[in-house]
Amino acid sequence: MTNPKPKDQLKPKKPQPGAKPRRISKKPACLYSPAEVHEIFRRFAVQRPEPKGELEHVNAFTLLVAVVLSAQATDIGVNKATRALFAIADTPQKMLALGEARVGEYIRTIGLWRNKAKNVIALSQALIRDHGGAVPDNRDQLVELPGVGRKTANVVLNMAFGQHTMAVDTHIFRIGNRIGLAPGKTPEQVEAGLMKVIPDEYMRHAHHWLILHGRYVCKARKPDCPMCVIADICKSAEKTTDIPAPLVPIEPLAAAQ
Repeated sequence: MTNPKPKDQLKPKKPQPGAKPRRISKKPACLYSPAEVHEIFRRFAVQRPEPKGELEHVNAFTLLVAVVLSAQATDIGVNKATRALFAIADTPQKMLALGEARVGEYIRTIGLWRNKAKNVIALSQALIRDHGGAVPDNRDQLVELPGVGRKTANVVLNMAFGQHTMAVDTHIFRIGNRIGLAPGKTPEQVEAGLMKVIPDEYMRHAHHWLILHGRYVCKARKPDCPMCVIADICKSAEKTTDIPAPLVPIEPLAAAQ
């Protein structure tokens, strides 16, 4: 009986006649040089030196609740519902004492309000039981809370604790792919791409700059290119002008009404 040849001595298989060469899929890459990415965010920083989120909150807990409630809802709708709620329940203890039925009455105008009321009470219980009533500053602990996913955790870590995170919502996902800044098929891929290319000095506010740019300029149906301060740098096939809008600071938007 002959011994089999070692793997490194085996001859490679010949391709079958007419067979197409095997394609190696490459991960989409950022279309911009590091200098161009730096300039994009430099301009965003000039335009909005201190960008703010539009969800109203008074502390880390109410921010967490507001972001949970904002899933498949508008910031305007959430703010209308939570103003009265947060006035009487701004801690997990007060929210738990209020109860699911009462919480539901306050947020009835928000989509999926029944399930969200259950999650608000459940996450309040978990915060009291596992974290002494405090919102943890750790992503792994945050995503264990009822109703909290990676995007929600990233928003809270960024806004409440100043951590360099990227919460990819529909606006950021669209921009990452539309302009080729961080192409990806999933929010996680876009998040990883943005975290890789955005300069550290701009990461603190990058999340808000991209959301606001997507909400008011690089809109879903039709981008408002004449209002874009990066129109000359943008490599989107959809853009309609190469002339950037004047780079001037804009007034901070009032909280969503």
